Amino acid sequence: MDILMWIVTGILVLSSILMCVVVLIQQTKSSGLGAAYGGDTVSFSQRGKAASREAKLQKITVVLAIIIAVMAIALLLIARFAGKSI
Repeated sequence: MDILMWIVTGILVLSSILMCVVVLIQQTKSSGLGAAYGGDTVSFSQRGKAASREAKLQKITVVLAIIIAVMAIALLLIARFAGKSI
């Protein structure tokens, strides 16, 4: 049981670190007041690439959040059945 707890804890820590990195890489949703008056001079092809990249990052964020939740619950259940406290 100890080895399983170490593996689940390692996956939990790695996915948490990856989640922080992915969230920090993402761009903010609001462009500010300048974009409302035509200050956004990015071409359509660059906007499409950025939107595709952002969509991938959002999917990765959701997957990592699910992994973190599942690993946290698994760690709790493993500790409960092993009779240890976390």
